[in-house]
Amino acid sequence: MRLAGPLRIVALIIVMGLTWILVTILLGGPGVGLPRIQQFFTSPENSVTAEPRARKYKCGLPQPCPEEHLAFRIVSGAANVIGPKICLEDKMLMSSIKDNVGRGLNIALVNGVSGELLEARAFDMWAGEYCLVRKGCLVKPEFLYSVGPSPPDVNDLLKFIRPLHEGTLVFVASYDDPATKMNEETRKLFSELGSRNAKELAFRDSWVFVGAKGVQNKSPFEQHMKNSKHTNKYEGWPEALEMEGCIPRRS
Repeated sequence: MRLAGPLRIVALIIVMGLTWILVTILLGGPGVGLPRIQQFFTSPENSVTAEPRARKYKCGLPQPCPEEHLAFRIVSGAANVIGPKICLEDKMLMSSIKDNVGRGLNIALVNGVSGELLEARAFDMWAGEYCLVRKGCLVKPEFLYSVGPSPPDVNDLLKFIRPLHEGTLVFVASYDDPATKMNEETRKLFSELGSRNAKELAFRDSWVFVGAKGVQNKSPFEQHMKNSKHTNKYEGWPEALEMEGCIPRRS
């Protein structure tokens, strides 16, 4: 029983010593105790400041368009697997999800003043009959498996773009093959809408374009990728094209 008193004193000294060591570790000196303690109770996830996400605007553009401009984004089809997309003012006009795209040329006609969609259609530029070479079709002999009058899709395409009203915006995205059944009149009409590349568009090229009825100059919104076995991203097709920007409303 006589040892109980000294043992209690020794135990008290040990506890006080351990307490002092623990406090020293936590506080680390005057004025730095709170941050050091907070580190023990802060999870690693919370201790790292998350980078702010880049804000996206209409159709995923990195910047907003000026007033009286229409935001757009066009993506051509990838090979013959992934369909094209046409977005205007944050509204998807054509896409695989909307089930209104197809092989060939995908075209959306838009009111250039209001930005309202007028009509959207896909025109197959590969299947069916081809027009005669002497009639103006730029078709390689190996692809000319039948001849005859202009095929239905070309006639439908011509009927679609011939009667456009002044100021109508024309959005075009290729998918698979945009050009095999094109004739001279088709290429001329697209050129008049502001295209630089319509005259040389060929089998399985990638093409995105925004033009307008009544433009005086060539459109700044056009991209063209030639089908070439030396540069193709996919086997038999070039890479998909993506284009975005702001189009002034027509007055």
